[in-house]
Amino acid sequence: MAKYLAQIIVMGVQVVGRAFARALRQEFAASRAAADARGRAGHRSAAASNLSGLSLQEAQQILNVSKLSPEEVQKNYEHLFKVNDKSVGGSFYLQSKVVRAKERLDEELRIQAQEDREGRTPHT
Repeated sequence: MAKYLAQIIVMGVQVVGRAFARALRQEFAASRAAADARGRAGHRSAAASNLSGLSLQEAQQILNVSKLSPEEVQKNYEHLFKVNDKSVGGSFYLQSKVVRAKERLDEELRIQAQEDREGRTPHT
C-alpha cells in the first residue's frame, strides 16, 4: 500500500514539475518578446509605457484610436469618460483605465512633437 502511495506522489510531483517548467519557459518567451517590442519602440516611448503601466497599443485600444491625432484622442476620451461615469451607472475601474490611456497617449504625442522639433522621425 505504501509503495503505491509513494508512486502516486512521485507521479504527481513530476506532473506539477513539468507544468511549472512549461509555464516558466512561456513566461521567459513572453518577457523576451515584450523587451524586443519595447526596444523597437524607442527609449522614450518605452519609458512612458513603464511609467503609465500601459503600452501604446493598449492605450490606443482602450480609447479606440487607430492613428495618433490629438483631436480624436480627446473626442474618444470625453465620450468614454462620460459613459463610464459612476453617477450614470458606469464603472470607476473602466473610467480610470480611460484616464490612464489618455495620459499615455498624451505622453506619446508629446514625445513625437519633441522628436519632430529635434528633427527625428517618430517611432510609431
